[in-house]
Amino acid sequence: MRDTYTRKLVPRAKELRREQTPAERKLWFLFLRTHPVKFRRQVPMHGYILDFYAPSVGLCIELDGRSHDGEGAQAYDAERTRVLEAGGVRVLRLSNGDVEGEFQAVCGAVEVAIREGTPL
Repeated sequence: MRDTYTRKLVPRAKELRREQTPAERKLWFLFLRTHPVKFRRQVPMHGYILDFYAPSVGLCIELDGRSHDGEGAQAYDAERTRVLEAGGVRVLRLSNGDVEGEFQAVCGAVEVAIREGTPL
């Protein structure tokens, strides 16, 4: 992972860890922080900062708010996903609204994604 780690983004990643969105905070404190699969928050990798990353299963969870709804933002997200997947990182995109309103379904989707990436 050392070669994929983007050191210049570390200060911004630290700032984002301190200033989590309500959806990030909820997912982290109510589910991911104590999950048996270890997740890390705001990980600089492949030139981007990943919201949540589980290195053991190569899974990135990205939480998207309303700012991701525009055409330009969707094109950026698609390119970001392409780059990450080319680097061996699976990306699970979820909306902030789903975390707030459908939390159990979000947790279920994360569990499925983990199982799909867990080596047998």
